[in-house]
Amino acid sequence: MASPIRIPRLPTLQNALRQPLCNPRPCQRRWAQVQDVRFLATHGTQERVEAKYRSKLQQKAQEQGLQDISELKTAYKGKIDKLRKEAAIPGAIAPLHTAPTPPPETSHTTQTGASISPFSHPPPPPSPGSSTEPRPPPGVKTLNSFLDLSKIRTLPEKEIQTLWRLRHASNPQSLHFSLPSSTFTSLLRTAKKHPNFVIPLPKEVPSNQAPNASEHSQPKQAAELHYLQFAHPHPNTTTLLFTSLAEFKLRGEYASPHTTITFHSELADSHGLVLGQGTVMENRGVTVDEARWLVMCMQKFYVVNEEGKGRGELLEMFTRGDGRFRVERLLEESEKIL
Repeated sequence: MASPIRIPRLPTLQNALRQPLCNPRPCQRRWAQVQDVRFLATHGTQERVEAKYRSKLQQKAQEQGLQDISELKTAYKGKIDKLRKEAAIPGAIAPLHTAPTPPPETSHTTQTGASISPFSHPPPPPSPGSSTEPRPPPGVKTLNSFLDLSKIRTLPEKEIQTLWRLRHASNPQSLHFSLPSSTFTSLLRTAKKHPNFVIPLPKEVPSNQAPNASEHSQPKQAAELHYLQFAHPHPNTTTLLFTSLAEFKLRGEYASPHTTITFHSELADSHGLVLGQGTVMENRGVTVDEARWLVMCMQKFYVVNEEGKGRGELLEMFTRGDGRFRVERLLEESEKIL
């Protein structure tokens, strides 16, 4: 049986780098001369250039009506100096640092046309909350759309709440309220974690519409589920939409909400106050009082405390899509709020 052929393995790059390298420095011969390369590169350059292009320079001088190359250099001296400055490289053919040019002491004009003196004071910084905040997207109103923030920031909390009520008192379909910033912080934290949920709305079913109802039977109590959605279109603006669950199942994301609520937190840091306002659409099956109940019930579910652990569990199960979520338990927790 023939012995296997052994292929010699080439040393890897790692092993090759471990081998001692031969001295790459050649032996310097005794008769070698050391030249100053910097001297050769910087001296005699102008003479070599003139010798190389002498014929062309003389021709250019004749075309310009000049006697020789020296007059041509004198005529183009300004242009030559300008090109040299533009081609200067600091640290190579120019010094590293140049003397700073003193600013002119005369006043100058800005792009807007205003004259500024060099001894004038700089413009004051913009007031907080004026231009530093990003602009809201189209259709989203901030608190400044309802009240002048520059004026109400100096007012106490009670006066701001009064102005807020008066601002919306003329609209019968309006919802307006205020809440402490600490409560809103807890609500906002839960809303970002659970942006969607369902809230039951108690409804009375007329006796003639209830199944198996007699002529003298009492109205029956029922519940209608409403789907809520949180959104955050602006750093100081949070929106809340309520849509009937039947409408949402039918149209999905194209369903029209019957109630729109907006929370404004511009005064949360300065006054510890968050203002809210909303609108209830007419002829959509929900009254203003029923919409107010939905907002209150939402707050009980989203501002979770020790007493509301069961409501917090329902939020977790709904967000996860847990099959253990039951509407019956949702109704039980809602009845505790009454």
